[in-house]
Amino acid sequence: MNTKKTLQALLFAFILVVISSCNSKKESETILAPEPETEITDPLPSWNDGATKEAITSYVKDVITSGSPNFIPISDRIATFDNDGTLWSEQPAYFQLFFAMYRIKALAPEHPEWKNKQPFKAVLENDMKALMASGEKGLVELVMTSHSGMTAEAFEDLVKDWLAHETHPRFKKPFNEVIFKPMLELLDYLRANNFKTYIVSGGGVEFMRPWTEETYGIPKDQVVGSSVKTEFTFEDGKAQIKRLPQIDFIDDKAGKPVGINKFIGKKPVFAAGNSDGDLQMLQYSASSKYKSFQLYVHHTDADREWAYDRESHIGTFDKGLDYAQENSWTIIDMKNDWKVIYPFETNN
Repeated sequence: MNTKKTLQALLFAFILVVISSCNSKKESETILAPEPETEITDPLPSWNDGATKEAITSYVKDVITSGSPNFIPISDRIATFDNDGTLWSEQPAYFQLFFAMYRIKALAPEHPEWKNKQPFKAVLENDMKALMASGEKGLVELVMTSHSGMTAEAFEDLVKDWLAHETHPRFKKPFNEVIFKPMLELLDYLRANNFKTYIVSGGGVEFMRPWTEETYGIPKDQVVGSSVKTEFTFEDGKAQIKRLPQIDFIDDKAGKPVGINKFIGKKPVFAAGNSDGDLQMLQYSASSKYKSFQLYVHHTDADREWAYDRESHIGTFDKGLDYAQENSWTIIDMKNDWKVIYPFETNN
């Protein structure tokens, strides 16, 4: 047989084998390829199925669907959340008050006169009744004394130190773990659908900023809160911001829409709160040109958390409750709508 023809025949046979092998591999890969995932993962697994959960998911699906008459452009998907009582607990006292008390006790050795002066005396004696009796004036004095006279960086370090060493009196957990798991899921769900989430709280903005990103996934520049006056200094080659013992802005009640307009610049289309102090923020959201959603957290679970509303000394929910019911806003019934309250319930 001609050698050249023999080599050609062998080469041709080799090519056929390679082609056959490749085709077999493709067929094998086609056969072995996994089926597309058809199961839809529940975005809110800590929520019981019901009207509240359905209202949230239906709203989100409606406003993110291209072609829907209620479609909201990504740039306008702004969601604002109160913090105290909405994202974390607020009983038996606002957590920032616990921080202020912690600071007063740390400063007490430098102020022996506090032993006989209210409201400092009440703090040093752990007399919450006397402390509450000092009223708004006394509480403001505590905050001004414990939150000022230092740089912004030093204050941030103090907040982090407090979180690392102090625990909630009931749950014996760091305060930034006494947070609502269902609301964490809601924040994640909104962000997964291109909502930009903000905190708009009556709490101190620089009290919240050191931990909100790690806890909620909300960065510092998306936190709006009350603030003390500050000043810029340049000493010994160091540029610093110093905190002064004067109130600058109160981000509560009517102050919340003002703060939103000032620091965010857009109306929220989704707003969540838990008290009368959040009513104006939700009303502002409801005035959006887009389809909007107003959500109230109603504390109804005395066993797992607390049950309170109209008569509470913290997080009073009276006018807001009436208005929400009259305007068909969505109200979370904590006892019945949430399977779990805190992340640590499922981590044990």
